[in-house]
Amino acid sequence: MAYWLVKSEPSSWSWNDQTKKKITHWDGVRNFQARNFLKQMKIGDLVFFYHSIVGKKIMGIVKVCSSYKDDPTDSTGKFGMVDMEYVEPLQNPVTLEKIKNTPALIELPLIKQSRLSVMPITASQWETIINISKNNH
Repeated sequence: MAYWLVKSEPSSWSWNDQTKKKITHWDGVRNFQARNFLKQMKIGDLVFFYHSIVGKKIMGIVKVCSSYKDDPTDSTGKFGMVDMEYVEPLQNPVTLEKIKNTPALIELPLIKQSRLSVMPITASQWETIINISKNNH
């Protein structure tokens, strides 16, 4: 299993929207590097759901529940999507500020490539974020 982080602007698609809908297409990605990461995703991979622009925090966990497929919102045929299924909220959301101030997360793509909307994370980074969430009151 692999671990990922996806970003969404709450005004476009929020954690609350994901919680209500349960399963949704992760479409609209128009960056080639992010597309290539979507192509690498496998059913069952776990994914952090991050609110970008407003909030700037990891809200919860979703999982990949479909293989990469064509994105019907892309008229060029160059980009695709996967489906994501709601799993659970984090015990406490983890802010970008907290992430930046955690030495074990200094190499996280969220910090190094802040505009990227889909990114891999390591198992160690995943566990660090989970632990921050459990201890962040």
